[in-house]
Amino acid sequence: MRSLAVIPARGGSKRIPRKNVRAFCGKPMIAWSIEAARRSGLFDRILVSTDDGEIARIAVECGAEVPFTRPAELADDHTGTTAVVAHAVRWLSDHGWPAEAVCCIYPTAPFIDPADLRNAWQLMNSADWAYVFAATEFAAPIFRSFRCNEDGGIRMFCPEHFASRSQDLPMALHDAGQFYWGRARAWVDHTRVFSERSTCIRVPRWRVQDIDCEEDWLRAESMAAYLGLNQSASVTNSTGNKP
Repeated sequence: MRSLAVIPARGGSKRIPRKNVRAFCGKPMIAWSIEAARRSGLFDRILVSTDDGEIARIAVECGAEVPFTRPAELADDHTGTTAVVAHAVRWLSDHGWPAEAVCCIYPTAPFIDPADLRNAWQLMNSADWAYVFAATEFAAPIFRSFRCNEDGGIRMFCPEHFASRSQDLPMALHDAGQFYWGRARAWVDHTRVFSERSTCIRVPRWRVQDIDCEEDWLRAESMAAYLGLNQSASVTNSTGNKP
């Protein structure tokens, strides 16, 4: 089965300028995702989809390929990930290389463990799943969450659970924002990732960090220091435990 990694990395990041190539623990942020893909041993090709020359150069230096420049209409603030991956899949197919399994790996996910990529790959091939992605538990029960009204008062989203014990509530998960294995056809058809045709592997909360603003970046650097992350170390061992 031909397997492809697609790392979408446009140059126009607003909240953290140039975040895809900004140095993180001694090397460009995108290098961590490329390295995880390479160490997994799963991919026939590792492709970076970008509209940016510097990102393309660094990606190639790190061992990925950049066979095309992403079209401008797929590089704005409103373009979804599915459209970008679908474009890459169609481009390769049009150029004689039809993929069968495609993993979208985010370029700002330095805590990906290659073992997670392999576990998700095995899970996807264990049944007819359209997608398998990484997820983790919410830090607090979402069924007891609330919002603030315009007058400053609060209102629970699920008031029926006001008196429920945490241990009696269903476990709620959220997307870890790291990677998404999918069938090539699912990407091209824009099949929704969050549906009953998808499943997930669970990663521990301490290894999940969105990096969308400077505060997120600083927290990620603190996590990396705690984990002893450096230019050659894997984030975790094969059991998913902290080193």
